[in-house]
Amino acid sequence: MAGRPIPPDETPPRAIALIIAGMVFITINDSTIKALGGDYPLHQMVFIRSAIGILFSLVILQFEGGFAALRTATPGLHLLRGLLVVVANMMFFAALATMPLADAVALFFIAPLMITLMSALFLGERVGPHRLGAILVGFAGVLVMMRPGTGAAEETARWTVLLPLLAATAYAGMQVMTRKLGVFSKASALAVYIQLVFLVVSVGFYAVAGDGRFAEGVEEESLVFLLRAWVWPAPDDWPLFILLGVMSGAIGYTLSAAYKMGNAATVSSYEYTALPMAIVAGWLVFGEVPDLWVLGGTALIAGAGIYIFMRERRRRSPVAPRRPVRRL
Repeated sequence: MAGRPIPPDETPPRAIALIIAGMVFITINDSTIKALGGDYPLHQMVFIRSAIGILFSLVILQFEGGFAALRTATPGLHLLRGLLVVVANMMFFAALATMPLADAVALFFIAPLMITLMSALFLGERVGPHRLGAILVGFAGVLVMMRPGTGAAEETARWTVLLPLLAATAYAGMQVMTRKLGVFSKASALAVYIQLVFLVVSVGFYAVAGDGRFAEGVEEESLVFLLRAWVWPAPDDWPLFILLGVMSGAIGYTLSAAYKMGNAATVSSYEYTALPMAIVAGWLVFGEVPDLWVLGGTALIAGAGIYIFMRERRRRSPVAPRRPVRRL
């Protein structure tokens, strides 16, 4: 008599390799946007990177079923997922205009803890005292990085410090939706949907604020980054814009594929590889050296997320089921 089938690995090595590759691409992307942020508006950079990125995503799509793979029974949910990713990116990139790269990335890394929390709310996973404690430790790390009771908060407006945290919340919601929708959609299709939403939103920004009239008299760098006028890129900057487009397509595919084939909590834990990448990139490219507050808060945030991962690995209990609770 044949034995019982062996259940598939909840997080195969390919998913881990994809998420680590995605973190490399994100680090390159963030560094490039920060380098170009002093000369171009954010929505123009988003438009160019998405216009180039969607071409790469469409090429990959041809190897995963062609344009037929874009058919979906849940267009509204794909639109919501795309809007969440746009919000996450816009807020995070706006933070890069005034914050060191490592600070913004470390604050953003409350996202894996948010994914764990949202997995409980929307994917039916229980959050026990160990996970809840880890989430609280992660939020304590955020408070440490915000330097309560010191003058550091005066150097960067508090609402600017909140930008990576709001970005992380939107990103966590997007990845939980990826886990749900990924059962029914190809990774390349998920990437194409996101690129399309980016294009539509950036064109909308151009129609409303592309002439830069809303940036007149504004001194806050994050708002200037969002609202300054479009300008034709300098010849020397085109290679960087092309790099952004390539990274955009690569990020969209690798993250969608990783969260599609692996459970949300375990895959998200490997995103912490971006923390040392951001610290090194900030130091080598921009001369930014993180202080003890940043390092301490980063250790708390990363430690909390890794603790959740190690505990789940020991218990062999996935946070996100391989199949959705119900068909969306």
